[in-house]
Amino acid sequence: MKPLRIIRSAWFVCVVPVIAAGCHIERWTRSLTDFDADARAVLASMTLEEKIGQMIQAESSGLRNPSDIQTYYLGSVLSGGGADPRAGNSLEAWTDMVDGFQTQAMSTRLKIPLLYGIDAVHGHNNVLGAVIFPHNIGLGCTRDPKLVERIARITAVEVRATGIQWNFAPCITVPRDERWGRTYEGFSEDPDLVSLLGAAAVRGFQGTDLSDPLSLLACAKHYVGDGGTSPRTGLDNRWDQGDTRIDEATLRRIHLAPYIPAIKTGVGSIMPSYSSWNGTKCSGSEYLLNQVLKEELGFEGFLISDYNAISQVHSDYKTAIGISVNAGMDMAMEPTRYREFFGHLKALVEEGVVPMSRIDDAVIRILRVKFAMGLMDPQRSHLADRSLHAQFGSDEHRQTAREAVRKSLVLLKNDGRTLPLSKSLGRIHLAGKSADDIGNQCGGWTIDWQGGSGPITPGGTTVLAAVRNAVSEGTQVTFSRDGLGAAGADVAIVVIGETPYAEMRGDRADLSLSQEDRQVIQTIKEAGIPMVVVLFSGRPMILGDALDQADAFIAAWLPGSEGQGITDVLFGDYAPTGKLSYSWPRFNAQIPVNVGDADYNPLFEYGFGLSY
Repeated sequence: MKPLRIIRSAWFVCVVPVIAAGCHIERWTRSLTDFDADARAVLASMTLEEKIGQMIQAESSGLRNPSDIQTYYLGSVLSGGGADPRAGNSLEAWTDMVDGFQTQAMSTRLKIPLLYGIDAVHGHNNVLGAVIFPHNIGLGCTRDPKLVERIARITAVEVRATGIQWNFAPCITVPRDERWGRTYEGFSEDPDLVSLLGAAAVRGFQGTDLSDPLSLLACAKHYVGDGGTSPRTGLDNRWDQGDTRIDEATLRRIHLAPYIPAIKTGVGSIMPSYSSWNGTKCSGSEYLLNQVLKEELGFEGFLISDYNAISQVHSDYKTAIGISVNAGMDMAMEPTRYREFFGHLKALVEEGVVPMSRIDDAVIRILRVKFAMGLMDPQRSHLADRSLHAQFGSDEHRQTAREAVRKSLVLLKNDGRTLPLSKSLGRIHLAGKSADDIGNQCGGWTIDWQGGSGPITPGGTTVLAAVRNAVSEGTQVTFSRDGLGAAGADVAIVVIGETPYAEMRGDRADLSLSQEDRQVIQTIKEAGIPMVVVLFSGRPMILGDALDQADAFIAAWLPGSEGQGITDVLFGDYAPTGKLSYSWPRFNAQIPVNVGDADYNPLFEYGFGLSY
């Protein structure tokens, strides 16, 4: 375990790892506890029912009636992946929905505004027309904290345009096994790089002052060890929500490390993980939530459970609630069971199982954040600033996404200087299932929870469209999904890889390329023309013969909506700078492979990346 250093000042106390000493970490200049006097004044006037209500987050689609926000004094509402407004998935529909729920909250006795939460993990990815940025695995390859901070700032503006003030991001997991279906949500297998970029994302979302109307409350997730799980007992090929079986020194060195700079940067909320540590659910661990996170590390914000996670702590739901709340959980994400949670927690307090002091501590933590964000200011509107709609999905925002794409690409092979390509070639043939598929390009957590193939969102540019935009008027661009008809072209660009997935459904024991992908590469090889392969994936894949057959090979990860960032590299407008943020395995049996392993011998080492 690396040494820890205690840093104290007049306004905060936290533990900072020496590994972050070289990082430029800023935070806003006030402590959340500065707002405790205001929070306690409100707390003194609250009934038990109003306190419990502040500790509950229901889902927009799970509300039995919008008036339940008033009836149960709800402190928060979320929209989970795919929980679109009933009126449709437009910018206007989202804004109207959130404003409607906020109006309900402002009709309660104490008029405490809602905190509205969403998973905007690579842009405001639930909303049609939003700019979709590369997933974190690609951003890790940029090694660029300033860029990550700018991306988070743009995301904050687009999210605030819909009236939402809270983002369940950044994900600062440290994935150590590519078979886990959430690997792409992590910046790197290296905790130092995750620490650097995670803190940058917090700065971008929250800014230097949480009360700024353009600031977005960040949520570091998933605490702690979610990237180190073993396959779940009795379930084949399931790493998600599993058990991280390691000693405490390893947990701290690898998985806890990124939380320390995130807390130092001032992150206002943290989401405990579904997963367990040596058999104990993180969401029910008093040691991890209270003793380590709140007491040792000095976290001043509040904890929000993951989606229905509390019910996993114990087979009896009421017992599970008592365990988790007493362990330190401050707010419960209960999409549909919010009424039941309300009744059980009230009973647990009246029975003396959950002390009133624990309820008060949770509510103080929630209210101090709401005060810090300016939500409790009676002179301030709590509805969306619709003037921000003009910036939503703007060309300026898309240019930053395009920059992120070109900086995230990793050139793995370039025999015979195949790249960069000339823009004035006679004919370029595009092939592969993902060459003209914006959904495959964006991956999971895009419009829908699991994402989807096809034209799922407007405003983006596929690789095929980007190539046609980039080449000269005299260059013919042809396309076939299966690679047929390529003969005679000057070069083929083959775009292959994974189709979209998210948590639970993305776990895979075999990371080999699909038969369809292998076949299209073979078809192009038989055409006898130079071949550039562009791989879309949420993790390093087992390449097999595909790498040998290609003349040039680019790992493009899940680049998002702006395919022109790919053609910037293909045609030499930008020389590739991306460096692998994950080690690349040779074959399935070698997984997991991570930098620092005793027998480290991957196909491509951590940090590898060619240029022109």
